[in-house]
Amino acid sequence: MYRPNPLSSNGWKFLSNGSPTYLIADLHLQAERPETTALFLDFLDGPARDAGAVYIMGDLFEAWIGDDAPGRLGRRVAEHLARLARSGTQVFFLCGNRDFLLGDDYCRLAGMQRLEEPVYLETRQGRVLLLHGDTLCTDDESYQRFRRKSRDSRWQRRVLSKPVWVRKLMARLARWLSRRHTGETDSKIMDVNATAVAEAFRSHDVRRMIHGHTHRKAIHDLRIDHRHCQRLVLGDWHDTGSIIRADRDGLAMLGIDRSAEGVVELRLQETAAPLARPEDPDEDPRR
Repeated sequence: MYRPNPLSSNGWKFLSNGSPTYLIADLHLQAERPETTALFLDFLDGPARDAGAVYIMGDLFEAWIGDDAPGRLGRRVAEHLARLARSGTQVFFLCGNRDFLLGDDYCRLAGMQRLEEPVYLETRQGRVLLLHGDTLCTDDESYQRFRRKSRDSRWQRRVLSKPVWVRKLMARLARWLSRRHTGETDSKIMDVNATAVAEAFRSHDVRRMIHGHTHRKAIHDLRIDHRHCQRLVLGDWHDTGSIIRADRDGLAMLGIDRSAEGVVELRLQETAAPLARPEDPDEDPRR
C-alpha cells in the first residue's frame, strides 16, 4: 500500500506488504547503447514483476528534450513501464540531471508517478531518504549553477517552446559539454561533499539515504553526530545494472546481468549492516 508521507508533501511512504522494492538510477538509455535498453526492458518484464514498487531515481535517459518528442526509444520504454504498472507493480520516477524535462505527460504514458525531492521510503528498519544525488555534489560549482537554472520553470518553458530540431541540437551540445566537463574536472570535485551529506542526514532526520548520480556504487557506514548512518550509492547501467532491494530483511545491493543462456538474473552483491543502536555510540557498525 502507498499513500502520501505526512512528513513531506513530496515524499511517499512505503508500507511493506511482503514484496520487495527495487531502486535504480543512472540508466542513461540511448539509441547508441541498445544492449543497456534490452537489459532494462527484460528487467521490467521479468524480475520487476515480483516487486511491490520500482523507484527510478533519475537519469533514466541520457537526454530528454520534452514529452512531446519521446522518439522511438522513449515510446518503447513507456510501453514496457506501463505494462509493468498494469501488472500491479507501482512505478515511481524522480528526475535526474539528464532528464529534468521529463514531465507528467510522459509519466502518464508510462504509468509512472512523478515525485519531487525529498522522497522518503518507509521500511521496517526506519525511514530512508531518496535523492538523485546531484544536490550533494556541492564542490562542483559550475554544475550547481546549471542545476539551479535548469530547474527554473520559466527556463524550462522557454526551452520547451523551441522547435524539436533546436532542442535536439541543444541536447547534443549539452552532452558534449558534459563530457568535456567530466574529462577536465577532478573526480573528487564531482563526488559528494561530506558536509552536504552530513547536513542531509541532519535536516531530514534520517540514518539512511540512497542516491545515484556519481556512479560510485558502494555502501558507506558513517558517524553523524554520534549516530551510525549509512549512505547507499547506486551504480550506473551498461552491460550490467545496479539495483538496491528494500524488503523486510533490510537493504541489499544487487547486480543484474545475463546468464550464459541469456536470461536476466539478479545477483546479491552486498547487504547493508544493521544500524548500531543510538544508545551504543561506540559500537562498530560493521559488526
